[in-house]
Amino acid sequence: MTLYPKLIMDALAKVRYPGTGKDLVTMGMVEDNIRIDGNKVSFSLLFEKPNDPFIKSVVKAAETAILTYVGEEVDIKGNITVDAKQAARPEPDKLLPEVKNIIAVSSGKGGVGKSTVAANLAVALALQGHKVGLLDADIFGPSQPKMFNVEEARPYMVEVGGRELIEPAANYGVKLLSIGFFVNKEDAVLWRGAMASNALKQLIGDANWGDLDYFLIDLPPGTSDIHLTMVQTLAITGAIVVSTPQEVALADARKGISMFTGEKINVPVLGLVENMSWFTPAELPENKYYLFGKDGGKRLAQETGVPLLGQIPIVQSICESGDAGHPVALDDTITGLAFKQLAEAVVKATEERNATKPSTQRVEVHK
Repeated sequence: MTLYPKLIMDALAKVRYPGTGKDLVTMGMVEDNIRIDGNKVSFSLLFEKPNDPFIKSVVKAAETAILTYVGEEVDIKGNITVDAKQAARPEPDKLLPEVKNIIAVSSGKGGVGKSTVAANLAVALALQGHKVGLLDADIFGPSQPKMFNVEEARPYMVEVGGRELIEPAANYGVKLLSIGFFVNKEDAVLWRGAMASNALKQLIGDANWGDLDYFLIDLPPGTSDIHLTMVQTLAITGAIVVSTPQEVALADARKGISMFTGEKINVPVLGLVENMSWFTPAELPENKYYLFGKDGGKRLAQETGVPLLGQIPIVQSICESGDAGHPVALDDTITGLAFKQLAEAVVKATEERNATKPSTQRVEVHK
């Protein structure tokens, strides 16, 4: 049997790309590199993206079509290579090459104001002239779009270096991405761990973060698959653990510190933030009421040897500002000043960490 390119093209014209109704030839997916050596046939298929979910099934269908319509004696299996118009996502060690510091903001339990701290810390850093990005990695409770008054934003795609990347939303000098931009804000996010982890990898590796001094990651409360995904995907410069002075919150904060400093993770903890340290009524600014206990965060810092980066008071305006999408760090109030001081402490702790400790390594997964 004599083989020639038209026989191969005619067979491939019978293969439809899923969901389009169009064949591979019409779509221009068969590259002009068909090689025939006796019964051996080889060529390339061109896909739009390197992570196209139909690559395996289309290649299999192409092999079957050639064996069916050209001849069973054709040596084709394993000889179809795959190319993509877009460049592939960089390897994990080459992700975010223009980001200087990656800071994880964590808490041992929910309800301690971790996301509020992350949002206001990001704004305070930006006010000090730093280039800041914030990733809302709290997949199941994304709140950053509301805090930044960008709930209606819909990030769009831009072409950068041969790749289509998600352009983050931006407000108050902070670049922001959240799963909240891609789901109905009224609906609960019911995803298994693998799906949530893959979504986060896309928001990290397929987004146009660009040049940043600080890339903050607002992690979910507790310890979960998401935390493992982060340390396996990125070399995190350091972690900040948020807690209230209450003993039940401090107990979980200890676990959070232990998770980061454990031998398997080994991410330096930059420090502890004690949130809701005291209540100060607007009409009595000199008064302090310790609703959740006094100096619990300070005691935990001394116990664990982790620096206390700041104590944030609770005032009514911080709740109102968050709901209104106006971070309190923008204002010259008691709480706004506390977040500005926290930002200064984080910068100092980060610089000290970088000067005295080796770079953090990603957690390697050995299968």
